[in-house]
Amino acid sequence: MKKNKRICLALDLINDPNLISEYIEYHKNVWPEIKESLFNSGIEKAEIYHTDDRLFMILDVNNSFSLSKKKKMDNSNPIVNEWENLMWKYQKSLPSAKKGEKWVLMRKVFDLSK
Repeated sequence: MKKNKRICLALDLINDPNLISEYIEYHKNVWPEIKESLFNSGIEKAEIYHTDDRLFMILDVNNSFSLSKKKKMDNSNPIVNEWENLMWKYQKSLPSAKKGEKWVLMRKVFDLSK
């Protein structure tokens, strides 16, 4: 049996204390449809960490998960699109992001267990 995997992503917020505060408030009560879409895509656990204007997301995913499948599911879900459009008010792409890309996949550089 293949072990579940962890995916880590980064994204910046617009560097405005009021907008950052609003963003955090939204994430205290994420819409139930968004949570459902995360679970349905194969994400078993999701956490977002924040410092200054930087976000770091950790996803623990099952073997059925793929980023391309998640993107297709999101594109066909009007509630997810509404949420993502709303979140763009607060977010900005990393300088290394491709055009239209939000969360950027991070590369593991250290693992204490190895």
